[in-house]
Amino acid sequence: MLDIIYWPVSAILWFWHKAFGFVFGADSGLAWSLAIVFLVFTLRLVLYKPFVKQVRTTKQMQELQPQIKELQKKYKNDRETMAREMQKLQKEHGFNPLMGCLPVLVQVPVFLGLFHVLRSFNRTGHGFGQLGMSAYDNAHTPNYIFSAADVQSFLSARIFGAPIASFITMPQSELSAFAEWGGTPTKLSIALVAIPLMVIAGLATHFNARASVQRQTPEAAANPQAAIMNKLSLWVFPLGVLVGGPFLMIGILIYWVANNIWTYGQQHLVFGRMEKEEEEKKAKKLELRAQNAPKPGAKPVDVRKKQDAPADDTASTNGTAATNGTAKQAAKQGGGQRRPGGQKRPGNRGRANQKRKR
Repeated sequence: MLDIIYWPVSAILWFWHKAFGFVFGADSGLAWSLAIVFLVFTLRLVLYKPFVKQVRTTKQMQELQPQIKELQKKYKNDRETMAREMQKLQKEHGFNPLMGCLPVLVQVPVFLGLFHVLRSFNRTGHGFGQLGMSAYDNAHTPNYIFSAADVQSFLSARIFGAPIASFITMPQSELSAFAEWGGTPTKLSIALVAIPLMVIAGLATHFNARASVQRQTPEAAANPQAAIMNKLSLWVFPLGVLVGGPFLMIGILIYWVANNIWTYGQQHLVFGRMEKEEEEKKAKKLELRAQNAPKPGAKPVDVRKKQDAPADDTASTNGTAATNGTAKQAAKQGGGQRRPGGQKRPGNRGRANQKRKR
């Protein structure tokens, strides 16, 4: 049913085991541990862009909380209108709630796929054997993409003396089955490897949750549902790793530690970039404001005077032209014009007097 997940997970794990097995040896516990770690890195690298989208969506959701509360308060008695207005608000801001949980939803089946594949090394035929059967009776049975030799290699792999396929609460009857692949391990040897991994995984889960909570806006943190989720992620989930760790094989604990360490580093990288983007936006706004502001010591320019100035100049020019025109007209009607020698030409009245004298 979930072979669409099991086969790709098995193939990625097989690839990295072959790569590190070439360097450290196929049966090396280090080769298998690194194969699990790089399986995590490969899958998380594929999910990097959805993770960034998830962070941005969460931040955007927190910024929209005041508007969402207003809509909930305004349309508390009209669910249909409230849903319609919510969709309208989300569309206006390009907000998609599904992107906020998509990376988490994808990681869950991946974890279950790895858990199933690793557990299948201890069961018959692709891990669909009966749980009551003796463990490791399928050492000569292929497991998905892994051959029978790969299965035996996994059962032989040890890290600091503890089989990578073992867990603290494993029955003694199953522990004795390791005798054929490197000797029977003790509970103490398994605990000395598993407990530190459990503690690291629990601490990493706590600090990942703390990093997310610290970046929440006060409005989002005040939400009752968000407050409950914050407490769960800060304390209950890390405690769940410590409680459930003894029932998980060392290979799964390695996956959990690698996944949490990747998440911790990725969060700081993405949040750091987002904070840098916010600072750049603020700097651009301040720079634009500084460009528009008057220089020190300069008199403020009255915009209204600038707008009125062309009209005044035109009026004065027209007034001067009208004055000159009136003067010219008066000169024509009044005294005579000057001759080239500097003498005035007689006007109309002068010519009439000259005619009477004659």
